[in-house]
Amino acid sequence: MGAAAALTIAGSDSGGGAGIQADLKTFSALGVYGASVITAVTAQNTVGVSGVEEVSPGMIGAQIAAVLGDIGIGAVKIGMLASPVVIEAVHDGLRAFEGPIVLDPVMVAKSGDALLAPGAVAVLVQDLLPRADLLTPNLPEAARMLGRNPATTKAEVLAQGRALLALGARAVLMKSGHAEGSLCVDRLVTADDIIEFTAPRILTRHTHGTGCSLSSAIAAELAKGADLPAAVHRAHGWLHGAIRAADRLGIGSGHGPVHHFHEVWA
Repeated sequence: MGAAAALTIAGSDSGGGAGIQADLKTFSALGVYGASVITAVTAQNTVGVSGVEEVSPGMIGAQIAAVLGDIGIGAVKIGMLASPVVIEAVHDGLRAFEGPIVLDPVMVAKSGDALLAPGAVAVLVQDLLPRADLLTPNLPEAARMLGRNPATTKAEVLAQGRALLALGARAVLMKSGHAEGSLCVDRLVTADDIIEFTAPRILTRHTHGTGCSLSSAIAAELAKGADLPAAVHRAHGWLHGAIRAADRLGIGSGHGPVHHFHEVWA
C-alpha cells in the first residue's frame, strides 16, 4: 500500500503563500503525497496580484486525466477557477472521480485583487457545487454565491450554510475569518448536524493563503481516511498553529503566508 495522495486543482501563486504552492506544502506537512493541476498562473507576492494568465481548458483536462490515470488519488481539493470555461473543464475532467471533493470557492486574494470573473459564480454554483462533498466559503464568498449580504450573526451564518446545502453541496464549512470578535468560530453545516470549531483569533498580518491551506488540510485528512468531522477538526487545529507561527516565519512586506511547516521545522 502506497502513501495517501491528494490532488489540488488551483492557480499558481508565484509568491508561494497561497494556491498550488500552499496546497502542496499543506499536503506535505500532513504526510500526504501531493499532485497538482494548474488552472492559472499569477504574478503575485505578499503585496498584491499584478498579473493572471489562464491555462487552456484542454491543458487543464489533460493534467487531470494524466494524474487520475496513474496516481491513486484519495481526495481532490479545488481552488482558483478564474472563468466559466475553466470551471467546465474541471467539471468534465472529474466526471469519473468517485472520491471526496473539497471545493474552496476562491474569489478574491488577501490583497483584495479579484481572482474570479463576475460571470463565473453562477457556473461554479451550477456545475461544481453539486460535486462538492465539502464547500469551504468565507462569509463574503458564501454571500456572493447566494446573492445576499455577508452574514453578521450566527443565525444568518447557519441560514446561509443551509441555503448552500440546498444548492447541492453535501456539507458546508462556514469560515469566520472575516467576522468580528476575539474567537474564530468555523461551523460545519450538514443535513444532520452543526459542529463548531473554535480557536482564539490571532492578530497578525501573515494570513495569506489561510483558505487554501485549510481546504487542502481537510482534503489531506480525507485522503488518509478520516471522516469529515475528524478531518475538519485536525485541519482547523493545524491551521491555527500555522497562523500562530506565521510571525516567526516573517515572509514578505505585505500579507505574508502562514507557517505550513510549523510542526516540522525546528
